[in-house]
Amino acid sequence: MSPAYATTRRRRQLVLGALTILLHVLVFVWFARQIGQVPDPSARTGPASMTTELVEAPQPRPLPPVPPPQPALQPPPLPEVEPEPVVPAAPPPGQPDATAPALTPESDGLAAADASGQQTGQGGAVAAADTVQSTKQDAAPQAQVQADAAPKPQPAAPEARRYKVDMPPSADITLDVARTDANGTKWSGDALLSWRVTPSSYRVKVEAGIRVVFAHVNLLTLTSEGTVGDEGFVPTLMTEKRRGRAMTATHFNRQEGTLTFSASGAKYPLVPGAQDKASVPLQLTAIARGDSKQLSGNIDILVGEDRDASVFTFTVAGQEQIDTPLGRIATWHLVRPPKPGSYNSRLELWLAPAYGWYPVQIRNVEASGAVTTQTASKIVVQQAGS
Repeated sequence: MSPAYATTRRRRQLVLGALTILLHVLVFVWFARQIGQVPDPSARTGPASMTTELVEAPQPRPLPPVPPPQPALQPPPLPEVEPEPVVPAAPPPGQPDATAPALTPESDGLAAADASGQQTGQGGAVAAADTVQSTKQDAAPQAQVQADAAPKPQPAAPEARRYKVDMPPSADITLDVARTDANGTKWSGDALLSWRVTPSSYRVKVEAGIRVVFAHVNLLTLTSEGTVGDEGFVPTLMTEKRRGRAMTATHFNRQEGTLTFSASGAKYPLVPGAQDKASVPLQLTAIARGDSKQLSGNIDILVGEDRDASVFTFTVAGQEQIDTPLGRIATWHLVRPPKPGSYNSRLELWLAPAYGWYPVQIRNVEASGAVTTQTASKIVVQQAGS
């Protein structure tokens, strides 16, 4: 191929390329113009006529006039009636005035016989002990604190009646305890009434608890100590310790002639023959040993408890034969019925003449219906000086 022919061919290709590019540019410009034009609809359909019809808008109706508000009707005034003065009725002769303040009832009962608030059965004795502990650990309400601080009416002093006494020899009495709660739950335990008497002094100790399988859980310990005189037991101090509760003390202040309590601010005049919960059963024993005829009529004894005092009134209900673990025993049945305003429970004691007039059975019937009975199962008379 000659150089001239090659040069001619190259020129021809350049010319064709340039023409191709120019043709594409022209086609692109034509399409762009076609896309940018908006067709005129009038060119196809021609001019269209428009008819407009005006419609008169409806006129709003005038609202009816609103009547003026009417005044509210007022109820007619009620006639005024002056209240009549209330005159309290006089109490019947021989009965106390119902408006007079009454003594605050306190828990009572003798030592182990007082098992208030304990709920348990043969298989739930531990739960009872825990319930007693948790209950006693609770703080006293403010109302109770105020009630303790306020002055309380003092119990009427028992009639001045002097008894001939014969002090019972020192002994240990073991008692079986059976309790039936108000809901019918039953449980059992044991108690020990022990005392030591010398010509000038005495000491009484009461322990009560429940039996749990092969163990014994002590719930209450009472102690009473003092001197011995012509009137029998002369307490000077009683202490009470319950499971889960702080110990309390009752003071018989002989020199000051007062009866006071560590658990409350109550204060009473001390009268001859006053006892505490631990010594009162043995004081009845001493009176019966002195002369059984003294058990006739009412036997009134001022008894100091853990936080208060009241007059216990005992009467002889009769002579009875009772069944005990020691056999069938002839007894004198003494009863202290409830006294409204002082105590709500019924306390009963059975004194056995054949056993030195010792208390061989003690029963406490609470206001709720719960009953606790202690029956002697063993009596051991101690030698003098032991």
